[in-house]
Amino acid sequence: MSAEARLAELGIELPAPATAGAGLYIPAVKVGHLVFVSGQIAMQAGALMATGKLGGGISIEDGAKLARQCAIQALGIVRQQLGSLDRVARVVRVGGFVASAPGFTDHPQVINGASQLLVDVFGESGRHARVAIGLAELPFGAPVEVEFLFEALPAPL
Repeated sequence: MSAEARLAELGIELPAPATAGAGLYIPAVKVGHLVFVSGQIAMQAGALMATGKLGGGISIEDGAKLARQCAIQALGIVRQQLGSLDRVARVVRVGGFVASAPGFTDHPQVINGASQLLVDVFGESGRHARVAIGLAELPFGAPVEVEFLFEALPAPL
C-alpha cells in the first residue's frame, strides 16, 4: 500500500506546512536524495499544543502524542517538498529532544510517538536510526521537538 493511501486509511490529514516561526531557517532542505526537516514542535491551529516538561506535569503518553504531532507536521513538509509521500524511499533518522524535569529518563518512550507514526505510514521503510535526548528547555517552553531525515526516490521523468 502506498504511503499516501496508508495515511488516508489512518484518517490523518496533514496540516499545511508552517513557515519558519523564529530564527533564520527554512522548514526543509533537499540535498540530492535527502530531505532534512527542521525541528518540529507540536502545533495545532497555529498554537503550541502544550508547554512544560516530561516528568514535571507532562505524562509520557501526552509527550508521545506531541511527538506524533511533530511527525505529522514533518510529513506535511515532506509532501510539499516532494509532491507526494509516495516519493519517500525510507525514513533515515529521527532526532528527538525532550524537555525533562530532573530525574526523567524515559525519553525513548516519548519519541516512540513519532517513530510509531512513521512505521504506520511507511511500513518497514519507516524504521530509522534515532536519538532521544533530554534537555532542560526547548523553544517556547515546548515539551518535545523532533527533527527528521528522509531519503527520496528520484523524481519521475
